[in-house]
Amino acid sequence: MKKEEREALLKEKLQEMKRYEEELYRQGLCFIAGVDEVGRGPLAGPVVTACVILPPDFDILGVDDSKKLSEKKRNELFEKIKEKAIAYAIGMVDNHTIDEINILEATKRAMTEAILKADEKLKKQGEKGIEHILIDALTLKGMDTPQTGIIKGDASSVSIAAASIVAKVTRDRMMVEYAEKYTDYAFEKNKGYGTKAHYAGIEKAGICEIHRKTFLKKVLG
Repeated sequence: MKKEEREALLKEKLQEMKRYEEELYRQGLCFIAGVDEVGRGPLAGPVVTACVILPPDFDILGVDDSKKLSEKKRNELFEKIKEKAIAYAIGMVDNHTIDEINILEATKRAMTEAILKADEKLKKQGEKGIEHILIDALTLKGMDTPQTGIIKGDASSVSIAAASIVAKVTRDRMMVEYAEKYTDYAFEKNKGYGTKAHYAGIEKAGICEIHRKTFLKKVLG
């Protein structure tokens, strides 16, 4: 495929992924937040969420569900999204809290944290705050701001896709740092997911401070 053809397809994809946002812009809204999480499935580490508010003229090509992108592409887009976003924020819930309240509730708590932080950043810029929230697959109780839960939102809304990239890169970098402290589990490669090397590390060294005990009941007995 020629470069021009590829660029045309990426532009078409971007336009397609802006349809939820464009509909809200037509209603007179300006500040639309995309929210997504990463890290619901791993055996170790936190669940991390991001809330991203993009400008209506956002034109960075290649933004998509973070799972569909290479690490190199995610890192590249991460920097561009941070640069272009009107505001963004991270929410995080650690493994101990996940064990206490379960992963779904922990995800919702982390999403709420990211939204409130991003909203505060907007208001500090003199804006009125987030006007609508687009969330991948979930809706959050107790939120005054209107919201839309979109199944597979990270592949169909540019704001949610941007949030998925920001959350993924943030969490991956954290797990690489953890790998330096907890050297038996290959966290730099598996990011806490249950790979063969990870299970081998647990068998050899037991669990560490960042493991989710409720995810390892069969292993722990």
